[in-house]
Amino acid sequence: MKPVKSLNHVGIAVRSIDAQRPYYEQELGATFEGLEEVPSQKVRVAFFRVQDVLFELLEPTDPSSTVQSFLDKRGEGLHHVAFTVDDIQARISELESAGLRMIDRAPRPGAHHMQVAFVHPKSTFGVLTELCEPAAAAHPS
Repeated sequence: MKPVKSLNHVGIAVRSIDAQRPYYEQELGATFEGLEEVPSQKVRVAFFRVQDVLFELLEPTDPSSTVQSFLDKRGEGLHHVAFTVDDIQARISELESAGLRMIDRAPRPGAHHMQVAFVHPKSTFGVLTELCEPAAAAHPS
């Protein structure tokens, strides 16, 4: 199996981006890079950077959002770890063949124009894992 290319980002579930943004910018010195709404995932995402590390604050925009379910069950905190991969569909197939349980059996649109797919945390020792393929690297269907 081909290794992942890099850590893409860390996702943190929050009830309010506006309430937490000052902490990340003022106390930690993170650089705010923008906001994006991802309707397919029912979240608003704030992007921050600390040198070469990117992280996201994920705020649900709908009560049926999986991030809202996460907040209801676990409260605010680490939601997922995301890795950049080449050929996300091939990677999904490889992981399924290796016996890992996928939440997404096909890539779907994510923030920053990426194709994403999630690996179920029951297959990854409790850590929700996101695979990301940047749009420029996406392979035609």
